[in-house]
Amino acid sequence: MKPFAYLRPATVSEAVRAGAGHPGSRFLGGGTNLVDLMKLGVETPGLLIDVSRLPLDGMTRTDDGGLRIGATVRNSDLAAHPEVRNHWPALSQALLAGASGQLRNTATTGGNLLQRTRCPYFQDVSKPCNKRIPGSGCPAREGTHRDLAVLGHSQDCVATNPSDMAVALAALDATVQLHGPEGVRTVQVTDFHRLPADNPDQDTVIRPGELITEVVLPPPSAGAVSLYRKARDRASYAFALASVAAVLSVRDGRVDRISLAFGGLAHRPWRARVAEDLLRGASTTGDAFARAVDAELAAARPLRDNGFKVDLARRLAIGALVELTTRAAST
Repeated sequence: MKPFAYLRPATVSEAVRAGAGHPGSRFLGGGTNLVDLMKLGVETPGLLIDVSRLPLDGMTRTDDGGLRIGATVRNSDLAAHPEVRNHWPALSQALLAGASGQLRNTATTGGNLLQRTRCPYFQDVSKPCNKRIPGSGCPAREGTHRDLAVLGHSQDCVATNPSDMAVALAALDATVQLHGPEGVRTVQVTDFHRLPADNPDQDTVIRPGELITEVVLPPPSAGAVSLYRKARDRASYAFALASVAAVLSVRDGRVDRISLAFGGLAHRPWRARVAEDLLRGASTTGDAFARAVDAELAAARPLRDNGFKVDLARRLAIGALVELTTRAAST
């Protein structure tokens, strides 16, 4: 591990000033991903800015019935919170599907959104990787890519976003609040992570010096039900081969509200806008769900060894929608 400086700011403003004044610095929350990458030599910050003790660990209801989640709220506390379990169950399910209990006790809301890909070429500094060293190449395209992207990838990168939480937040229309040198701004979770294009080294739209301070959930829709489902190689401690988060409400036997997001398929949580457009007002039948999901996944461009992900995601999504329809009918 290379030498680095350490700072524990007393306020958000102090943290932002330090981040803006030290290019290449990193904010440290739980450190469950960042510290591992430092040990591997992938991340080499000259300054670590410890934000774990800033007053960003609260959860409060908004005036309209939504929920503000501080950036340093631990994943285990968020998953177990009664408001989340009762009103936004897909988020609780996604958090519990990720990592181990020990990691959830340390990992934070902001850090979860910022975790980086587990592509083996990104994590191995002896290999080329456009995400680590722009222009060095993407050996994953012809190499080991079974776990990697089938949607939205480019010639320069086929990495996937590893977060379970972010997929649920995308389906729930959450927003991220950022504090930076130029003030405060709000970004939709669906716009927070980037597709790789020709600069895959940029995972998110965060600007230099900006700090995540909270995530905001909108109020739950009356009559809507939600869930998160994940397929992986083993029952626990494994990243998603494919996952789905869905929110659904039904009126008079037809889809009223629908939000659908995939995980494990792309460089960011993949909000299924094509499928949603086809499903609004459609009958709640397996055939209707299949047609909509197939239309969404028609954009998939699987590589040599990961074509199975398309059918896996299809089955997960259709199954989730059928299950939610049954639940909605009984509410």
